[in-house]
Amino acid sequence: MIETQNRLHAHSGPSRISSMSSTSRNFIVGLITAGLLAVGLFQMPVAHAQPQTIDEVLRAMQAERRAVSETNQQREERFRREQATQEAELRRLRGEVQAAESEATRLENLRNQLDRELDELRAQLAERQGEFGELFGVARAAAASLNEQLQDSLISTQFEGRGDDLVRMAQADRLPTIQQLENLWFTMLQEASEQGRVARFDAQVIGDGNQLARETVVRVGPFTAFSESGFMVPSDGTLRYLARQPGRAEISAARRAFNHTGDGVVRGLIDPSLGTLLGLVVEVPNLQERVAQGGGIGYAIIVVAAFGILLALVRWLMLTITALKVRSQMKSSTPSKGNPLGRIMLAYEEHRQSDLETLQLRLDDAVLKELPKLEAGLNVVKVLAAVAPLMGLLGTVIGMIVTFQAITLFGTGDPRMMAGGISQALVTTVLGLIAAIPLLLLHAFAAASARRVGQVLEEQSVSLVAETADQG
Repeated sequence: MIETQNRLHAHSGPSRISSMSSTSRNFIVGLITAGLLAVGLFQMPVAHAQPQTIDEVLRAMQAERRAVSETNQQREERFRREQATQEAELRRLRGEVQAAESEATRLENLRNQLDRELDELRAQLAERQGEFGELFGVARAAAASLNEQLQDSLISTQFEGRGDDLVRMAQADRLPTIQQLENLWFTMLQEASEQGRVARFDAQVIGDGNQLARETVVRVGPFTAFSESGFMVPSDGTLRYLARQPGRAEISAARRAFNHTGDGVVRGLIDPSLGTLLGLVVEVPNLQERVAQGGGIGYAIIVVAAFGILLALVRWLMLTITALKVRSQMKSSTPSKGNPLGRIMLAYEEHRQSDLETLQLRLDDAVLKELPKLEAGLNVVKVLAAVAPLMGLLGTVIGMIVTFQAITLFGTGDPRMMAGGISQALVTTVLGLIAAIPLLLLHAFAAASARRVGQVLEEQSVSLVAETADQG
């Protein structure tokens, strides 16, 4: 087509082009140029000048087609080379996969073979062990049981780390050695012998504030360990002071035993439960905590009891002093205003010249004036003695209400939820009774003293009247 166009261009090109108007020629050239730019603009490495003639356009198209053809051939050759390379790599990878699969199959067969050989060897071992296999089981069980005992033993705080060999022996999967069996036997004998000894040694002790310090400790068999500061209990291989120590008598006994170094016998304190009872001392509330369980009613009962007891003691003491003064006045003929009998005698001296009936009335009046002074405060003590148990009963009712409220909210699954109300009920009852008993006793003693003094005053007033009648 290009050659035909060239021939046409050679024979008749000038006449046609000359016959075309300049406008048509420019339109055709622009149209062809736009088509070339749309087809091959992305492949043109260098910008060319705009063709001016059809021949230039054709030559440009031919050059462009040749460039595109060469580029496509280069791409095809590159794609063929890459395809060959990729196929070679694919064949290599497939070969490696086949080799790996073959190796995995070989290893799987080898593992199965080794498992069969291991089972055969285990069977041979079990057959050849015979009774030694039973010995192995017994030794492992004994080591595990003894190690469990040693973990909670107070003696282990003196001999640290003695259970490590037992743990390894209990967890071993082969026959124990002679040394391990001897160590098991030795540990058993050591535990048995140390249970009957009192030992003094240095050990790590957890004190206040969880501070670890080394102190001298006295151990009484597997039962009790203590120092001058108090008793201890085992805790994870070490010793720990009790959060709350027993009473002073127990602490004094521990100090005597700790400081005892000579011969002879000294009294001490041991815990036959191997520390359980001493550990429960922390859970037992002291007197202050017991009183606090009674709540506001409990404190009110204590205030009432203290006031009533103080008042009763004061009145009893005053009545005792008054009785002594009255006895002293009975031995003296000189009346004194400092005692009831003296004041009655002064009234007798004042109305001695009156007739017997008037004198009797005057003395009775003087005695009646002294009796209220003798009985002052006793009625208050009596009322408080009756009010204290009533307040305890009130606290009991309040505590039971609290208990039933806890049962309503939380049920009866956890008894500790009801402990607060029950404690308040019982503690207030106890406080009420404790307050009422001494108040009643003190009121009885004070009232008896007042009655004795009053009886003496009445007897002396009658005696004075009788003496006056005899003289008249």
